[in-house]
Amino acid sequence: MTEVSKTTTVARINQVDILVIENGEKRVAVKPICEAIGVDFSSQLQKIKEDEILGSTVGLSTTVGADKKEREMASIPFKFVFGWIFGISAKNVKEEAREVLIKYKLECYEALYKHFTSYAEFVEQKQKQIDRQLEIEREARRSFYTAKTVLKEAESELYKISKLTFSDYNDQRRQLAMFSDHEMNG
Repeated sequence: MTEVSKTTTVARINQVDILVIENGEKRVAVKPICEAIGVDFSSQLQKIKEDEILGSTVGLSTTVGADKKEREMASIPFKFVFGWIFGISAKNVKEEAREVLIKYKLECYEALYKHFTSYAEFVEQKQKQIDRQLEIEREARRSFYTAKTVLKEAESELYKISKLTFSDYNDQRRQLAMFSDHEMNG
């Protein structure tokens, strides 16, 4: 008697349990999925065997069926099930499974899009943040340069004022008075 693998239900489609068979590797039986969505098991198994990727992964796994009997079932690794189902044409499934399959395929397209464009989106967003931060830095440098210039001028004026004597003050007052008198009389 062969060793029976541990099984876990991962989904229920049209009242059919979809099991992950675990015996060192997580695998999924193909036939229950085919029955659940109403596609021909034999033709799907043939397509899987002919697929350049899935073909090398198909194998037999021993599990206990719904009738409690041990069976060897054609299976593929769990990680490949999603791509296999994605490749099934909605025209070939039961009417009641068609809408769900189409919704699933749309989700797959969305996931693929996000996967393959997320790096470009990251680069674009990063560049926008860099550009924004560079502008802030440029403005801060301009402000800093202006502030340095104003500070130097203020320090220079402060120095001049601190060195101003009473005599200088009186001389400046007389010059201003003469200048104002000259404008009034002129």
